[in-house]
Amino acid sequence: MDLRRTILLFIFAGAGLAVSAQKDIAVQYNTWYMYFGNHRLTDKLGLHTEYQWRRHEWVDTWQQSLMRVGLDYYLTDNSTLTAGYGWIESFPYGEQPVPATFTEHRIWQQWSINQRVGRLYVNHRYRLEQRFLEHPENSGYVFRQRARYRLMTILPIGHRDLADHAFFLSAYAEPFISFGEGVGANILGQNRLYLALGYRFNSRVNFQLGYLNQYIVKADGQHHERNHDLQAGLTYNLDFRR
Repeated sequence: MDLRRTILLFIFAGAGLAVSAQKDIAVQYNTWYMYFGNHRLTDKLGLHTEYQWRRHEWVDTWQQSLMRVGLDYYLTDNSTLTAGYGWIESFPYGEQPVPATFTEHRIWQQWSINQRVGRLYVNHRYRLEQRFLEHPENSGYVFRQRARYRLMTILPIGHRDLADHAFFLSAYAEPFISFGEGVGANILGQNRLYLALGYRFNSRVNFQLGYLNQYIVKADGQHHERNHDLQAGLTYNLDFRR
């Protein structure tokens, strides 16, 4: 099976799982403003930095504040292991709000692999997350785990290779699978489909403006969200080896 067919099957399978589970669905609109940076410290080590300012109803109210940092270990230039910490603040929003604002402390590990297939740049990202979620009702935290797999492709526009001062298209699909103790009726807790237009300033800096279809299944299996998210993302990588 060729790569294009695999990608299409992966995307539609994830979307089909979300659609088949529909119950009480809240349709909502949000905007995410994002910064990403992978900063090379040595040939083997790097620092991952990330912040996402997520707003509900475009910019009116908070949806979520997310900060992530991590230590990158480069197996090769195209294969990277990362382990890190995330601090997330989630707010009541929309038609199915949580009872109160709560904090999450998240430990995460991932393996990222890059490959080239014809004109396409392909990235596979495998991520595990250990989540410590504040539970305001009992003044403590509950522990949850999930796995994520993101398949991303990038297609240069007007060039065979990614070029400076040139546009590109970016697309990805990413399901979230819950596992371990405490999993409710939402083993497939989330599925994301993304499409964006990007502009590469140089090898270290690019900007993407895109659309994310985020489908969320709540723990009771009855309440779902279909979020239509506008995303504006800046990537700015530094190389301290020079």
